[in-house]
Amino acid sequence: MKEILIAGKKIVYRITGTGKPVFLIHGFGEDGEVWNNQVEYLKERFQLIVPDLPGSGRSEMIGDMSMEGMAEVIKSIYDVECRNPHSQKVKQSPSDSKVPPSEVFREAVFIGHSMGGYITLALVESYWNHVSAFGLFHSSAFADNEEKIATRRKGIEFIQQKGASAFLKTATPNLFSTISKDEKPGLIDKQVATSDNFLPAALVSYYEAMIRRPDRTDILRKATVSVLFIMGKYDVAIPLEDGLKQCHLPEKSYIHILNESGHMGMLEEAGKSNLILEKFLLEI
Repeated sequence: MKEILIAGKKIVYRITGTGKPVFLIHGFGEDGEVWNNQVEYLKERFQLIVPDLPGSGRSEMIGDMSMEGMAEVIKSIYDVECRNPHSQKVKQSPSDSKVPPSEVFREAVFIGHSMGGYITLALVESYWNHVSAFGLFHSSAFADNEEKIATRRKGIEFIQQKGASAFLKTATPNLFSTISKDEKPGLIDKQVATSDNFLPAALVSYYEAMIRRPDRTDILRKATVSVLFIMGKYDVAIPLEDGLKQCHLPEKSYIHILNESGHMGMLEEAGKSNLILEKFLLEI
């Protein structure tokens, strides 16, 4: 476990393994431990960098809790961990446009789950030349529609009235498929048990940031790197039908559907998710 300070606020992240750097960015109501299965499986071939987003896990909230603000946090971790070991030979600063980014930093892969995907898109928008590939794991480049915004507003009201823990204990089971609920109830219980680790202010900030985020489908259209899409057949947060509408946008897409999962495929179908990620990371 490592940490950095962002404007005096502690941000914690895990770094495991060696090889190509791969960021695994968690979603709303989670922390970096949601990726434990993937880290354990992939660590022999890749360097996994897994942050607790501001306000989640062991990380403190920061002043700018927007998608762009949290993307800057990820970039700060990237700047620390992905510097090219030969960069001391480069006299110019990393921001000097005359210096190819690869001479200062190693390109990384960024995989974001749900809200982590929104953050990934914000990062790619600003720092595309440091990205070798990226993935949306149960996530979307579309902005919220009116129905989704209304649902988030109701969630904010619930959190403010009854607290973060009560909200997550109510909402989290709905993220899993009926198959998972019937066959793997322990997964749900374990995830619900983490609900006491969040402050209401953090969850409210996340929802407000998601409401404000712009449509970023143009990032997919302009992508020159490979883009991974992992969708759940029974996902109610990012319905499969909506997810499929964005897959054709990049020049090169890798598309996978988890047929027994809702919105938590890295837990519900951990083995299949591991293989999908491994194949993608090796092929790019």
